[in-house]
Amino acid sequence: MRAQLLDLVPHRSSGTEFHRKQSINPPRLLLESFLVLIGIGACLLKLPFAAVEPVTWMEAAFTATSAVTVTGLVVVDTGSQFTLFGQLVILTLIQLGGLGLMTFAVLTALALGFKLRLQHQLVAQEAFNEISLQTARRAGGSIALFALTAEAIGIVLLGLFFVPELGWGEGLYQALFYTISAFNNAGFALSPDSLSAYADHPGISLSVTALFITGGLGYIVIMELIDKRCWSRLSVYVKVILLATLLLNLIATAAVLFLEFGNPATLGTLDSFWDKLLAAWFQGVTPRTAGFNTLDIGALTAGTSVLMLLLMFIGGAPNSTASGIKISTFVILIAATRSFLRGNLNVSFFRRSLSSETVLKALATATIGMAIVFVAVLTLSVLVEDDFLNIAFEVVSAFGTVGLSRGTTGELGTAGQLVIMAVMLIGRLGPLTLGYTLTVRRKSHVRYAKTEFPVG
Repeated sequence: MRAQLLDLVPHRSSGTEFHRKQSINPPRLLLESFLVLIGIGACLLKLPFAAVEPVTWMEAAFTATSAVTVTGLVVVDTGSQFTLFGQLVILTLIQLGGLGLMTFAVLTALALGFKLRLQHQLVAQEAFNEISLQTARRAGGSIALFALTAEAIGIVLLGLFFVPELGWGEGLYQALFYTISAFNNAGFALSPDSLSAYADHPGISLSVTALFITGGLGYIVIMELIDKRCWSRLSVYVKVILLATLLLNLIATAAVLFLEFGNPATLGTLDSFWDKLLAAWFQGVTPRTAGFNTLDIGALTAGTSVLMLLLMFIGGAPNSTASGIKISTFVILIAATRSFLRGNLNVSFFRRSLSSETVLKALATATIGMAIVFVAVLTLSVLVEDDFLNIAFEVVSAFGTVGLSRGTTGELGTAGQLVIMAVMLIGRLGPLTLGYTLTVRRKSHVRYAKTEFPVG
């Protein structure tokens, strides 16, 4: 299987190519694909037999957008309001949205000359110019195989815990639903309180977190781990992603444990220290786009909620099922700040320097992300009467396609829902679109005289 997964080398085929006779715009193609998928999903969810009670077009569209963007924010309870058909439609939208974007992201990285450091170095000159249809199909098939393999393992693991409790039929269905939702970092649940009933269940909590962490790391990282199997042989990119993910998860877990330990509405409801640690782990790692919760999000302290705002904004790894500005962007900005404060203008990881262009891309990504969040928070503050923290939490959750909420989703109204739908779509497609635009833009050859400009 590994040979199939690693067979991604591009060929200069004489067959049909993505960019042979006419130029295509990958971000536009991706946006149009998502809009069509959302439209189809909304129509299916509006069918009489898709819901226990008929949903409005707005509710159907919001649910479809949340599923396709693998967010998890809902205005209609998934488990009680949608029939089996409706739930399967949502699952399909999640799978297509998560797997589709991950495939598209890897193909774009391949086309833009990103060296995957797997079995071959993948080099192309312009997006989709040098990738034959055969290569794209091979890459897409490999990514699909990776995803389906991970999900099959997840179904088996969760089935071991759900089947004894719920029986074969319901147990396997719950295992299937939560596996697809977790691996794709969607956060959709069949219970109104998500996974709160399993806050002290090690098997379910650890299986679900393993699934969404794997999906959040992405195809490139996992495949290089399988291929290299040695820390010293891993690329700098993979080392940085793994270390940053580990550190963020550990820091977030410790912070949630400390901030919520005495909260009678969250960790205070659990008996033993180990149960509290397990719940703190789950709630600490889930904000970087997973969207599940085993603690009442609305009952979290202000400190924990602010911490989650940062985690949701950061997101997961590039080319994965996660969103946000991406963990690589966050790390680059931290490293650049550290280098500047030390009087060093070169930003480096593991004795490898980053180009100034890479640093500027990270800065642009973070700046645009903050601008989107600010505009959306300002707009919702005008449209919705709610606490500022709740509104900010809702917006950042939508931008990072996380799906956690402090109870604001149901109070948004039509205008507010439209704003959140737009933010979910921008948050899901924005970083990839921005990365593509910044990479293939035409460079200006005009140079101006330098000038001094005070900063700070």
